[in-house]
Amino acid sequence: MEKKGKIVWISGPAVKAEGMSEAQMYETVEVGEDKIIGEVIRITGDIAFIQVYESTSGLKPGEPVYRTGQPLSVTLGPGMIGTIYDGLQRPLSEIAKLRGPFITRGVSAPPIPLNKKWRFIPKVKKGDEVEAGSILGTVQETPLIEHRILVPPDHKGGKVVDVVSEGEYTIEEDVVVVEEDGKKSGLKLAHRWPVRRPRPYQVKLDPEIPLLTGQRVLDTFFPIAKGGTGAIPGGFGTGKTVTLHQVAAWADAKVVFHVGCGERGNEMTEVLIKFPELKDPASGRPLMERTILVANVSNMPVAAREASIYTGATMAEYYRDMGYDVVLVADSTSRWAEALREISGRLEEMPAEEGYPSYLASRLAEFYERAGRVKVLGRPERISSMTLIGAVSPSGADFTEPVTTHTIRFIRTFWALDTRLAYSRHYPAINWMTSYSGYIDSISKWWSSVVDKGWSKVRAEAYEILQREDALKEIVRLLGPEALPDEEKLILEVARMIKIGYLQQSAYDEVDSYCSPKKQYLLLKVFVEFYQEALKALRSGVGLDTIRAMPIIPKLLRAKFEIPNEEVDKLNTLREEMLNEFQKLSGLEVKPIV
Repeated sequence: MEKKGKIVWISGPAVKAEGMSEAQMYETVEVGEDKIIGEVIRITGDIAFIQVYESTSGLKPGEPVYRTGQPLSVTLGPGMIGTIYDGLQRPLSEIAKLRGPFITRGVSAPPIPLNKKWRFIPKVKKGDEVEAGSILGTVQETPLIEHRILVPPDHKGGKVVDVVSEGEYTIEEDVVVVEEDGKKSGLKLAHRWPVRRPRPYQVKLDPEIPLLTGQRVLDTFFPIAKGGTGAIPGGFGTGKTVTLHQVAAWADAKVVFHVGCGERGNEMTEVLIKFPELKDPASGRPLMERTILVANVSNMPVAAREASIYTGATMAEYYRDMGYDVVLVADSTSRWAEALREISGRLEEMPAEEGYPSYLASRLAEFYERAGRVKVLGRPERISSMTLIGAVSPSGADFTEPVTTHTIRFIRTFWALDTRLAYSRHYPAINWMTSYSGYIDSISKWWSSVVDKGWSKVRAEAYEILQREDALKEIVRLLGPEALPDEEKLILEVARMIKIGYLQQSAYDEVDSYCSPKKQYLLLKVFVEFYQEALKALRSGVGLDTIRAMPIIPKLLRAKFEIPNEEVDKLNTLREEMLNEFQKLSGLEVKPIV
């Protein structure tokens, strides 16, 4: 007999239904005659409070609410890569074919094509023992991604009693049959998983390997580790979206997820148009062959916006469980928090700071806790990571508002975008005095062993120059630059060079868009050595104006555009030219700095 309740109250996306005493928290329900999707978010006696993921216009009290007995879940299997989903994992391109450009109420389509056949290559044989998370076989999902078919994490596993031969199968066919305690169960190419339940793993490891993005200010000064957490807050027009595009396009992760959560339609359109055109830097293939987009723009139902973050995180965890490094970019968690606030208001809950619900902090914590570098379940042994980066859009660029302040508690890398830098055309507009990274100590060993053992020293010296320049700016504002001695004027000059020649980076320049770790190190080393040699020359009697007029300075500032990543040795030639110029200036023998 069908279990159902009855609508008694409707307020925007929130619905109350009676006769729901047997319902479970977070159970999915079908609301009204059109059977639109909803989720139980509170139960009081016989009454269930439901957040509805589609428009409730036209719904009326008395209509039925059907229980499904299942939590909100996503289908995980081959066919996800390259797809654009909404917040409920409905493929937007398939819906467009069915209903045209508008998503009509109650429309649904399978997240993965049910009739498409995939070439399955088994990796287990009869008699093998498998456990939760074990790899059963592989499917070549795209030219860039080998999709590993896993035993679901909530399956006990057992002894393989039957396995299909290599061939073409749909996601609904059993490919492996296992037996445990006399019970046989078939395993398919796909399985389902609840979005609000993190997928389990064996053990979480220390974040010791940097997630390289090719963006100098991020990789060198404020790095994020694989499996780390980061936030990028900034006011309107500071370049959040472009910076996140750069991270998604260039990060050395195998699979990329971009969750557009409540952003303006035109920004999301830019993502949908731009990403299919991007090339994967490692292979030259289209970037969409290793990317999944979740599009949930601001004019879509507000409750689906709240679900989109969990949908993206669950799909990302699935690829992490295959053994891949995954990066998930959420743009933006502020819009997601606004969805929480609206639903909380409809449910007449007691508001906390600025009207946000009191559980905002715990929800943010739940999201960021899903990141990590882990040893995953099953055999063979695999170590992989899921990195979470969330954009925050504080109104008026006010970093003291609740979403930003709560986010800071749960992330370890903070890329603060500065309105003043953006308005002065300094991009990426990341403020090097208010940003920070908690991963510098843990990843410095990687830089020292893979790039150069002098990385930590060079980075610290360059950052000290920028810090000293920041302290001197106040004196310059009050008394003018002429009040400073020449050595402090030199700091201002070298800091200006570092800002123009290193911190600024063009996302649209073919050479400068991506900067390899070796080029980042050598370029910064040249600026630090310029300061050291200029200081020596200044102390030996060379005038500051003479140093400022050195022909090498314009060459140093243009090096980021003119020296490609494949020709980084030219930076050593540039360094030799710089040292020779200083030697001529001072008449001193200049020894290379080790």
